[in-house]
Amino acid sequence: MKKITLYTILFLSTLCLLPSCDKGFEELNTNKTLPIVLDPAFLMNNAIINASNTGEQLVFELATVQQVITPFGGVLGGGNYNQDNKVRNQGNWVRFYQSVLKSLVSVITTTAENPDRTNLYHSARIMRAYAAMVLTDSYGDIPYFEAGRGFTEAISIPVYDSQESIYKDVLKELEEASAGLDATKPRNINDVLFGGDIPQWKAFGYSLMLRAAMRLSKIDPTLAQQSVAKAVTGGVIQANTGSAVIRHTTLYQNSVSQLLNGSEANNYFLAKPFADFLFAKNDPRLRSISVRYVGAASGPQQTPARADFTPAAQRGMPMGFDNGTIVAKATADGLASFYDYSQVDRFRMGKIDAPFFMVSHAQTKLLLAEARVRGWITTGPVAADLYADAIRAHMTEMAQYSAASAIATADIDAYLAVPANQLTAGNELRDINQQYWIASFLNSPETFANLRRSGFPVLTPNPYPGKDVADVRKITYPDSEYAINTANLNAAIARQGGDKLDTRVWWDKQ
Repeated sequence: MKKITLYTILFLSTLCLLPSCDKGFEELNTNKTLPIVLDPAFLMNNAIINASNTGEQLVFELATVQQVITPFGGVLGGGNYNQDNKVRNQGNWVRFYQSVLKSLVSVITTTAENPDRTNLYHSARIMRAYAAMVLTDSYGDIPYFEAGRGFTEAISIPVYDSQESIYKDVLKELEEASAGLDATKPRNINDVLFGGDIPQWKAFGYSLMLRAAMRLSKIDPTLAQQSVAKAVTGGVIQANTGSAVIRHTTLYQNSVSQLLNGSEANNYFLAKPFADFLFAKNDPRLRSISVRYVGAASGPQQTPARADFTPAAQRGMPMGFDNGTIVAKATADGLASFYDYSQVDRFRMGKIDAPFFMVSHAQTKLLLAEARVRGWITTGPVAADLYADAIRAHMTEMAQYSAASAIATADIDAYLAVPANQLTAGNELRDINQQYWIASFLNSPETFANLRRSGFPVLTPNPYPGKDVADVRKITYPDSEYAINTANLNAAIARQGGDKLDTRVWWDKQ
């Protein structure tokens, strides 16, 4: 009996060596719920969402451009003191280099040869250009051509590329990708930016190309002019409905607003230069942006009952003070304490689900106005009309933050009717870029970049007595790069002239 059982087992085992025994084996042993390759459309959405602002931008960019300020140091010290802060300087790097750029390179790689994914491929190229601009504008030279290729090409320590080479490739990418988008081909209707709307993606791409071109206005005006012409011919954003906006929710929150509504709710204030500029112009946006908790003697006393939104009541916090010296200054200013200074209203423009405008209609119109003034555009609306349209667009945009921030059409008309608020002959570049400063509020990397590029507004240097540098021109590289990519980083630093806050990036020509 034992021999019969053994022969049966051997016979069945022999049968399983035959080809017919393989039938269904692979299917049986495949986990149908475990994804082998992540859908590039998912990676694309993840990259878009993460391309929003970061909380660390409150520390450097917003303080450096003198729009939002805190008197506190430690982890909050940075642009408020013109001092380096290695804890916070990595915010843009971690978000855009380690996450956004990495995801986008993967999308581009996996869709490049797929004719059904051509629109996703070109959209990812546009987003990659956006992320690269934020990074190189913040830090200077960065890994670009080899960035995000650790998995696909085993490049774990990528070389740093010059900002000049990056910008020239960004312009090329934006031109090709915007032109390559095709409404007759499959589109990703689930994309969180435009829902797969190809004309909107095209306008976004060409508007970003306009921005990149204008960044070179001092360092390479010939290339800038040529690229502006291509962007205008391609077709830029023409209405607020075409702006590239990341829509936050109570589940996916605006990072800056998280801090303004969380642990730092009582500690950040509207900077005096920004508040005073809006007040002097009788600008209705001051009411939309700010709140003052009148008479607050402490953070807990910043209660709704004390809230005052009227422009006449606003008091911006002056630059150059820390949490010790600001006490006497607040008393001298007639305030109950420094908690009595104005803030970005965290229940309206600063609320946790506030939108983030990557590239807006208003910004685009202002850049067109500057290009018109420079003679790089010679047809279409004149600079004065583009300027007025841009201001109207941004004031109208306020309603997207909150119904309570909306500005009435009559108030917009009244503002634009004042001669002092119109484009001034001989001061066009000043006027346009002062308005860009306002129109880019809370998009702090863009505000910081355009202020350095244009020189406007002309701000009084931060007078803080313990500052490291007189003028912040870039953010220093994070410690992680010093530890991991030492040789390539050091080569980039040597090329640029030092990893210091006052080192100028390539396009930031004096």
